[in-house]
Amino acid sequence: MAAVTRAGEPLLVARGLSKSFGRGARRKVAVQGVDLDIHRGDIYVLIGLSGSGKSTVLRMLNRLIDPTTGTVELDGQDLSDLTPKQLREVRNRRISMVFQHFALFPHRTVRENAAYGLRLRGVDKARAWDKADEALSIVGLADWGDAKPSELSGGMKQRVGLARALTTDADVILMDEPFSALDPLIRTEMQDLLVKLAHELGRTVVVVTHDLNEATQLGTHITLLAQGRVAQTGTAVDILTSPADDYVRRFVGEVDRARALKASDVLVPTAQWDQAVPEVTVDPGHTLAQVAARLGRSHGAAVTENGSLLGYVSTESVLSAVAHVEGRVA
Repeated sequence: MAAVTRAGEPLLVARGLSKSFGRGARRKVAVQGVDLDIHRGDIYVLIGLSGSGKSTVLRMLNRLIDPTTGTVELDGQDLSDLTPKQLREVRNRRISMVFQHFALFPHRTVRENAAYGLRLRGVDKARAWDKADEALSIVGLADWGDAKPSELSGGMKQRVGLARALTTDADVILMDEPFSALDPLIRTEMQDLLVKLAHELGRTVVVVTHDLNEATQLGTHITLLAQGRVAQTGTAVDILTSPADDYVRRFVGEVDRARALKASDVLVPTAQWDQAVPEVTVDPGHTLAQVAARLGRSHGAAVTENGSLLGYVSTESVLSAVAHVEGRVA
């Protein structure tokens, strides 16, 4: 996926988000002073160890949990100013949520589950089911509308959850550890599907994960939390190559950087390319490991997206970057 250009004002803004639970000696600070700027088209990842506050932050973004202090604004509207009815409307129409354990209604069909948000909104059954069938087709479940959740695999259930979010045409989709319960192969397929849909449909997605490899593969921007505070915010490349402190450096130490860095990270603009035009082509979102596997004996590859030439990557630059991030001398 090509890098998202963060033009204009952020869609979702958090300022000074803090959350405490309990009182007196039992008071526990879960989140303290978190700022976020989430732009349209971002896949924004919140990552951290267990207890770092990432799921609490996610739930404050749609006020499933009210912050102790701080604000959340959607398109400039402070969510704390909304009445309960208005807040329900925001959750139904503008900020949808996909849960880790699917949260499907077992007695309803797949189509009914996917259409649930629209039916809550008062949309008539025929129109809601048409929208649900369209979303199910997008996530690869076109033939499963009449099935019950008990007939589906874990990956298919997660697709239904994603279809339900897509059906509402929400501006923002919140996902809390959405793929952690899935087998590795299915998990990879769902990660690829999420990136594809976010890119093609222009959706803004906020994902919570504890897996740094997943974060770097999904995220256009990443916020790493430590004990409820922001340790670092940036792109995957920022965090992997310029860690803010020793904690971040240790946290990213085990990540597979050859899978995290992408062709777009070593891209040479067309005007600066001084070699013969290579026959090999790659996508800007291909990882350096994928690019290296495709290069073979070629001196480089053209980077294209939707038939448009974005630039080139040289074999030397790819191998040098892979060697560097693996700790070897190029």
